[in-house]
Amino acid sequence: MLTIGLIKEGKVPEDNRVPLTPGQCKWLQKNFPDIHIIAESSPHRCFSDLEYIHAGIEVKENLSDCNLLMGIKEVPVEKLIEQKTYLFFSHTKKKQPFNQKLFHAMMQKKITLIDYECLEHDDGQRIIGFGFFAGIVGAHNGMMCYGKRTGTFNLGRVFEVKDYRNLIHTYFGIKLPNVRIAVTGSGRVAHGVVEIMNLMGVTEVEPDEYLERKFSYPVYVQLKGHELYTHEKLKTYKREHFHEHPEEYRSRFLPYLRCTDILMNGIYWDKNMPRLFEKEDIDEHFTMQTISDITDDVNGSVPINMGDAGIENLVYGVNKKTFEKTAPYSSESVDVIAVGNLPNELPRDASRYFGEQLIKFVLDDLRKGGSILLEKATLLKEGKLTKPFEYLSDYASM
Repeated sequence: MLTIGLIKEGKVPEDNRVPLTPGQCKWLQKNFPDIHIIAESSPHRCFSDLEYIHAGIEVKENLSDCNLLMGIKEVPVEKLIEQKTYLFFSHTKKKQPFNQKLFHAMMQKKITLIDYECLEHDDGQRIIGFGFFAGIVGAHNGMMCYGKRTGTFNLGRVFEVKDYRNLIHTYFGIKLPNVRIAVTGSGRVAHGVVEIMNLMGVTEVEPDEYLERKFSYPVYVQLKGHELYTHEKLKTYKREHFHEHPEEYRSRFLPYLRCTDILMNGIYWDKNMPRLFEKEDIDEHFTMQTISDITDDVNGSVPINMGDAGIENLVYGVNKKTFEKTAPYSSESVDVIAVGNLPNELPRDASRYFGEQLIKFVLDDLRKGGSILLEKATLLKEGKLTKPFEYLSDYASM
C-alpha cells in the first residue's frame, strides 16, 4: 500500500498550492486500491480541508503513518520526519546556500529526497512544474506594470480574479500602445508568456523584423537558445554542448536592449551561463522600461534583479546609473518584477495542472516502488548522496 501524505506547507511566506487537488485524490483512490491519501490539516491551502473531506480524503494533523510525503516548497527542518521519503522542490541542486541546513538535516534524519525539479524526460526536459502558470502570471504582471508606468492602459491583479478563465475575460477590449516585447526561452514559462501575448492581441514577429522595422501596433519576439547565445570561437549554438559548457558561450541579446520596452525573461539560468546583458550595457541607448524576470535569479540572467519582491509588493525600480533599488515607475529607473512564487496568484489552476502531470508521468513509478526516472531525481537515499548527485559532496559535508 502506498500511503501518500499531502504536507501542510510550512515555508514562510506560506505557499497555497497543492501537489494533488481533492478531485485528483478522489480519482486516484477510486482507480488504484493500493493508494491511500491523507491530507495534513491546513488553513492556508487553495483547497480547504472540507473540500478534501468531501472528496473522501482523510484529513489529519499527523502524517507519520504515510510512507511518501508530498509538498510544494521546502519543508522546515523541525517538521521533517525521520526515515521518510519526501517529494518537493528542495532548491538544493544548484548548491543553494540558504537550504544547506535543510539538506544536512535530511541527511541526519536518513530521509530519501526526490526533487520535482530533477524529474526529466530522456532529452533533459523537465517533466512537471508550475512553469506555464508562472509564465501566465509573470506576463500579466509585466504588462500591468508597464500600463501603470506609462498610463496607457489599466490591468488589475491576477489574484483578484477567481481563476484563469476569469482572468482571460479581463483582456476583452484592452487596447495596447505600440509596445515592443522580448520574450526569452522555449519552455513552459515561455509558453505561458506567449499565451498571454496572444490573448492580448500582441503580434509575433521574427527577430530580424523586430530589430530592423518600426511598427504601428504591439509586437513581441520570442528568442530561443540559438538566438540568445553563440559559441565564443565557433560562432555556433548546439543545445547539448551549451548546457555542458556554458562558459564557452556569450550572449547575443545586446541589440534587443536598444529596441525593447518590456522584457519577459523565461530562460533557465545557472551561474556558469552568460547573463543576457551586464550592468555596463545599460547606457543612453537602453530602452527597456519594464522587466518581468520570471526566471527570478538574484543577479542572474538579469543582472539588476536585486531580490525577490513577493506577491504583495511585486515591483521595484532600479536606478539606471547607480543601480540602487528605488520606488517603481521612476523615469530614472527600470521597473523589475521578480517574484519566486508567481503561480500562487492562480493556485487552483496551477495545482490542477501540476497534479495532472504528476499522475500522468510519475505516479505509476511511485506505485511500483521505483524506476530509472525516480533514481535520477533522488538526491538522497536514506540520508546519503546518490551517484547522480555526487557533485554535491562539498555542499553535503557537515
